[in-house]
Amino acid sequence: MATPSIEREQSTATMSQTQTHDDPRDTVHAVLERARTRLDREGDGDVLTDETFADLVAEADHALYDGASTEEIYEAATDALTARVERDPAYKRAAADVFLQKYFREVAGEDVTGFERDRLYRETFRENVAEMVDREILDERMVENFDLERLADALEPERDETFEYMALDTLYQRYFLKTADDERMELPQAFWMRVAMGLALEEDEPNERAEEFYGVLSKLEFTPSSPTLFHAGTTHPQLSSCYLTTVPDDLEGIFDAYKEHAKLSKWSGGLGNDWTNVRAAGARISSTGVESTGTVPFLRISNDVTGAINRSGKRRGAAAAYLAAWHADYPDFLDLKRNTGDERRRTPDMNTAAWVPDLFMERVQNDESWTLFSPDEVPELHETYGDEFRERYERYEEQAENGEIDEYEVVDAADLWRKTLTRLFETGHPWITFKDPCNIRSPQDHAGTIHSSNLCTEITLNTSQEETAVCNLGSVNYETHVENAELDRERLADTIETAMRMLDNVVDLCFYPTENAERSNMRHRPIGLGTMGFHAALMECGIAMDGQEAIEKANRWQEFVSYHAILGSAELAGERGTYDSFEGSKWDRGILPQDTVDLLEEERGREIPTDREETMDWFVVREAIEEHGMRNSNTMAIAPTATVSTINGTSPSIEPVYSNLYVKSNMSGDFTVINDRLVADLKERDLWNEEVRERIKYHDGSIQEIDAIPDELKELYRGAFEIDPRHQLDLTAHRGTWIDQSVSHNVFFPSTDGSLLDNVYTRAWEMGVKSTYYLRTLGASQIEKSTLDMDEYGKTQHRGSDAEAAADGGEGTDGSRGASETRSDGGRARDADGETELCAVEDPTCDACQ
Repeated sequence: MATPSIEREQSTATMSQTQTHDDPRDTVHAVLERARTRLDREGDGDVLTDETFADLVAEADHALYDGASTEEIYEAATDALTARVERDPAYKRAAADVFLQKYFREVAGEDVTGFERDRLYRETFRENVAEMVDREILDERMVENFDLERLADALEPERDETFEYMALDTLYQRYFLKTADDERMELPQAFWMRVAMGLALEEDEPNERAEEFYGVLSKLEFTPSSPTLFHAGTTHPQLSSCYLTTVPDDLEGIFDAYKEHAKLSKWSGGLGNDWTNVRAAGARISSTGVESTGTVPFLRISNDVTGAINRSGKRRGAAAAYLAAWHADYPDFLDLKRNTGDERRRTPDMNTAAWVPDLFMERVQNDESWTLFSPDEVPELHETYGDEFRERYERYEEQAENGEIDEYEVVDAADLWRKTLTRLFETGHPWITFKDPCNIRSPQDHAGTIHSSNLCTEITLNTSQEETAVCNLGSVNYETHVENAELDRERLADTIETAMRMLDNVVDLCFYPTENAERSNMRHRPIGLGTMGFHAALMECGIAMDGQEAIEKANRWQEFVSYHAILGSAELAGERGTYDSFEGSKWDRGILPQDTVDLLEEERGREIPTDREETMDWFVVREAIEEHGMRNSNTMAIAPTATVSTINGTSPSIEPVYSNLYVKSNMSGDFTVINDRLVADLKERDLWNEEVRERIKYHDGSIQEIDAIPDELKELYRGAFEIDPRHQLDLTAHRGTWIDQSVSHNVFFPSTDGSLLDNVYTRAWEMGVKSTYYLRTLGASQIEKSTLDMDEYGKTQHRGSDAEAAADGGEGTDGSRGASETRSDGGRARDADGETELCAVEDPTCDACQ
C-alpha cells in the first residue's frame, strides 16, 4: 500500500505534466501539493497539516482569477508560502520548491518530474551551453575543451534542494546567465557546472578538474566571489573581486585614475583608491603659481564616476577613498559623508576610510599634539611605516617648527580622533584601518608599500602608479564541514586544496580591464581564501559565540585553514612555479603570518595579547615553501560574503547572526530570515508556539527577555548586538594571527556613548587588528526592546537627536532617534527628509566583494 506522501507525489506528477486545467485553482493546488511532498521527504510534513494546507491553498486561491497565467499561479503560491516563513522555516523550503518548479518550466520549456525531469535537466545543460557558445556568451573552449555528455552525467539535480528560497531568488535575479532577450539559460546545477568549467578551462585534465570543482561548489563547501560567479566561462571573464589604486599628484594622473576607475567598475570590481598622494588645499602648484583646491573636489568627481557605473549590469559601482590621518585635508575628508553642508564637498555614493598610523594612536593615548601636512612637502611619509615613518614624521615636525614647511597645522590628536569617531557614529564613515600592522605583517614588504585597503577592508596589497593591486576571492563554508557537532578537518583540508587551485586559476583566466591590473596580478598572483558560516558552525557545535570557547575555535579553525592554504600554494608552486616577485618576500625569508605578530610587537614596543601557539605540524609547511617556494604572494583574506553566504544559506563571513528573526532587503527583494536552529531547539522543548513567536517579533528577533526560553538557548542564540563588540574584535584578532591579508570586520555597537566607542576602536588597534569595516548601530526602538548582558552598553539606551553630542559622550534629551538613522552595509537608510542616505541596519549585507 502506498504511503500518503507517495500517493501525493504520483498525483502531483500527473497534474504537473499535463497542466491543462482551465481553473487555475486546480493547478495552484498541484503546485503546493508538490511542495508539500518535499517537506514530507525532509521530515517537515507535520508543518503542513491538511487543515493548514487547505488554508494555504485558499490564501493562494484568493490572489487568483479565472484565466490567471501560469506565472501568476506560481507567484500566488510563492507569496502564500513566504508570508508564513516566520511561522516555520519549512515554509521557505516549500517556497524554494515552488520556485524550482517554475524555473524549470522557464528554462526547460515544461515542468516534469521523476526520470523525465532528470533526463531533461541534463539535456538542457548540454544544449544551452552549446547555444551560449554560438551566441558568444560563453567562451568557445567551453565546447571544445569539455565532454558535455560526461559533465551532464556528473550533474546532481537533487542538490537543487540545498537552496533556500532567498538563495534561488538571488541567483535568478543576478547570477544565472541569460541572453540579450533576458532568456535565462542555466538551471542551478548547470550554473555550478558552468563556473567549474570556466575555472578548469586551461587545466591539463579539464573534465576531471571540472567535476572536482563542481563537487565543492554544488555541495556549498566553497564559493568564489560574485565576479567569478558572474563571468566564469564567458567571453569576457572578469573574475577578480577587488582593485586597489594609488592616485598620483598631477592633473593628468588624476584623470587617468578616473578612467581606470570607470573601466574597473564596469567589470564588477570593487575599488579601494588611495588619495594620500594628492596635495592638500592651499598647497602651491609650481606650474601655475596658484593654490591647490585639495583632494575634496577631486573626490566629488570620483563619487560621480562611481555612481555612473553599473557593474556588469548586476551591481552599481562601488568604491572607497582612503586618506592618511596626517593629510592636511583629513578634517574635511571626515565630513564627506555628512548630509549637511555644501553638496559639492560631499560624496554620497562613495565610501571613505581613514588610513591610521600607529604614531597617531600613540599620540592620542598620550594626549599629545598631531601635525597635518600636505604630501607634496613630506613625500616620504606616503611610502614609509613603523620606525622609519616615525623618524621622518618627527623630522618634518621639526622642519615645520623651523619655518621650512609652508603647509601644516598642529592639532590635538585626541580631538582629531574624537572627530573621526563622531563622524563614524553619525554617518558610518570613515572606516578605521591601520597602516602599520598592514605593512609590518605584509609578506610583500620587499616589493613596496601598502597604501590602503579595498572596498571592504580585507585586502592589503602593495600599490603604485604602475601597479593596480588585484585580489581574487572565495570562501570555504565552515557550516557544511560540520559533522556530529565537530569540524570535519579531513574534508575541509580537501576543500581548501581544491579552492586554492581554483583561485590560482582565476589569475590566469581573468580578463583584465587595465594593463596596470594585469601587470600586478600576473607578477604577484595574490588570492584571498576566506571563510563564511563561522557563527552557523558554532551553533551547530553548540558553542556560544560570546564565550572563550568561541575564541579558541576562531583561533584553531583559522590556523587549520591557514596551514592548508599556505601548503596548497607551496604545492602549486612545485607544480606550476613560484610567483615572479617571490624572491626576497617574507615567505622566501621563512617568515609566516603568525611570525609577523612578533614583528609588530617589536615595532610597537608593546604586547599584542593573542595566542600564537602552533598546534599543527608547521614544519611541513615551512619545508614545502623552502623546497617549492610559493605560487601566490598572498593567500588569505576574509571578505564580507554577504551575497554568497545568502546563496549558501549560512551566516556571513565571521560575523554573528544579525538576529533570530528579521527582514532582509537587498537588490533581489525583501526576505524574512529566521534562525532554523533556534526554531528546531524550541520545537524540541515544545516551546515553538504563537505566543513565543510574537514575543520574538516584539523584541526584534532577540530572545533574551523571554522567560519561557531556557538560559542555555539564550546564550547560544545571541544576536550581533548582544555580543560585546570588543569580544568580537578579540575573535578577529586571534584569527588574524594566521592571515596574511586582513578581515572585513563590522562593528556592532549597541550604545550611544562616545567613550565606549573610543574603547572599542582603541581595542581593535591594541589587539593588532589591521582593519575594520562598517559601524552598525541599533535604532532606539530596538534598544528599548532588548536587554544586553553587558553593563556598560546598557547605560545608554536611547539615541539622542544630537548625534554628535551622543558620540562625544552626551545623550539627547528626548530619547528619539536622530537624523543619523542607522548604519550598516546593505540597503539604504533615509535621512530626515526621506532622501537616500546610508546603508540600513535592517539589511546586514554587502554586495561589494562577494
